[in-house]
Amino acid sequence: MHEIPERNMGFGLVRVTEEAAVAAGRWMGLGNRKEADQSAVNAMLAALETIDMDGVIVIGEEGRHGGQSPFDSGNHVGNKNGPEMDVVIDPIDGTQLLIEGRPGAISVVGVAPRGSLWSPSPAIYMEKIVVDREVASALVPECLDAPAAWTLALIARVKQKEIRDLIVFILDRPRHADLIAEIRMAGARVALNDEGDIAGAILAATPGNNVDVLMGIGGVAEGVTAACAVKALGGAMLVRIAPQSKQEHEKIMQAGLDLNRVLTCDDLVQSDEIFFAATGITDGPLLDGVLYHSGRAWTHSLVIRAETGIRREIRAERLVEG
Repeated sequence: MHEIPERNMGFGLVRVTEEAAVAAGRWMGLGNRKEADQSAVNAMLAALETIDMDGVIVIGEEGRHGGQSPFDSGNHVGNKNGPEMDVVIDPIDGTQLLIEGRPGAISVVGVAPRGSLWSPSPAIYMEKIVVDREVASALVPECLDAPAAWTLALIARVKQKEIRDLIVFILDRPRHADLIAEIRMAGARVALNDEGDIAGAILAATPGNNVDVLMGIGGVAEGVTAACAVKALGGAMLVRIAPQSKQEHEKIMQAGLDLNRVLTCDDLVQSDEIFFAATGITDGPLLDGVLYHSGRAWTHSLVIRAETGIRREIRAERLVEG
């Protein structure tokens, strides 16, 4: 039997995202992606070394940035004095948002017992649909192939809404032009976002939020990270590998991955022992950003534990250097 994570692991992880957010927030609006990323990575790595776990990065930074990082796939994190855990991490979800001083950048980490997180290397992109627990039982694999209007009608019926009352979170990318046109033709409202795939999935999975569903193609790493939160919130998620280049397609074929397989949250995270934490870096619809004043910083964070279904929001004040 594997060692069971301590029930307060989530509070340790939220300190990790707080440290990364406080470090990253100093680079808001300064246009320096490299320094912002490095500051967040260094702060998050140092904080992870205080966590009682033997963690392994399941889907690393190399898929997102191409270079080497302490958070590349297979690297160990934690102080090794605890349970063996799979780890997915994003020091800054929405780096471009941060360096342009725009809303919605967050820092996130998700963990689950070793061997429970799906890692489809070398896949980089996947199709996604995310809904909250009210719609979860109605979301069927056919939704990924059905016209957007059909899926939106299904969601609207379950939520007892008109389709025109729905809001769809989608990344503003050329690849989504047809999907956006379909959604608009169906009558639903579209919330276009330049980045912030993970935050969008959490918004869609959180009951009572303005966002009713996330649709579109985004990163695999972001998808698996988001799945930790979506499953912990009781929501539902459908995904399928969706290569966006000939090179990615060839690598996926060589790895023997099934391009037609539709996966759910239970496929992406094969455990209920999930901890997820996120801290706002810039103000956004999910979390407030870091506020600095007179040597102090104020943070707004989210921590979720799947086994208990507890979702906590934490506001913290701390002393900061410099």
